[in-house]
Amino acid sequence: MRPLWGPRNRKSVRNLLAMAVGIKQKENVNNIVKKFIASKDFAVMLFHYDGIVDQWRDLDWCDQAIHVSAVNQTKWWFAKRFLHPDILFDYSYIFLWDEDLGVEHFDVQKYLSIVKEEGLEISQPALDPDVSEVHHDLTARDSKSIVHRKIHKTLRGGRKCDENSTGPPCTGFVEMMAPVFSKDSWRCVWHMIQNDLVHAWGLDFQLGYCSQGDRTKNIGIVDSEYLLHYGIPTLGGSPANKTSATTHGQDDENATVLNEKMEKTPSNQVDARSEVRKQSYVELEMFKSRWKKAVAEDSCWTDPFQQPPIHKN
Repeated sequence: MRPLWGPRNRKSVRNLLAMAVGIKQKENVNNIVKKFIASKDFAVMLFHYDGIVDQWRDLDWCDQAIHVSAVNQTKWWFAKRFLHPDILFDYSYIFLWDEDLGVEHFDVQKYLSIVKEEGLEISQPALDPDVSEVHHDLTARDSKSIVHRKIHKTLRGGRKCDENSTGPPCTGFVEMMAPVFSKDSWRCVWHMIQNDLVHAWGLDFQLGYCSQGDRTKNIGIVDSEYLLHYGIPTLGGSPANKTSATTHGQDDENATVLNEKMEKTPSNQVDARSEVRKQSYVELEMFKSRWKKAVAEDSCWTDPFQQPPIHKN
């Protein structure tokens, strides 16, 4: 934002924090935003999915932020419509975060310094596994490391992550609650977002195609500047429907079974959170189908991450 008259005496900001927010998480959002505006190097954009804007005006930084309101839309819906890469060209890094994150152990300037030094095009702060909802082991904090790019362990469901692993969720992967994109990687990601899908799941497994090179090197988890992930449901849900943190490390199929058991309601009631989850899985299959169709129709396409066929003796 610029003044209508007079000199441009404000320093140009170089990065953007964009968040989908609701009034119920106002206090937590305030804590997050204050971390970023303190550096004087960030613009802030809030996407109000509950349509409530005026009740934020008592916060000191409210008039410095850009507010966009649309009821019951996801941050990816907002991002597709309001974060076009041409508009964000002057920003070096885009933080596209959820509202349910604890930033007590996070310093944004130290984080940016590490990301630049490590050459990370796509990254996220690690999650404290002891007090966070962690869906994939790769994103859990390694307290002995500054940055990690892969894990070596056997995941629940039998999948093995070792030195030969080249793809998600073993390496080349971040989750969607707190991604950080370079300007170049965001241009790619924006084009990947489908404007008619909610993108609750699935997009994170394709981010390697936007890593500007080797995803095992250009995508990483920053351990020294880490977050708490409270896992508070927003659209269609309430804390009572919250997915248990005991799903840590489970594959999608097992986690789905557990969540369905948790979300059973009387037959005469509609569980909105469950309906959102069902729709997300339907749209995930739509996204996969579109991806396969696009690959089949593009004769010039070469998948840089395609695995060679396994020959059985």
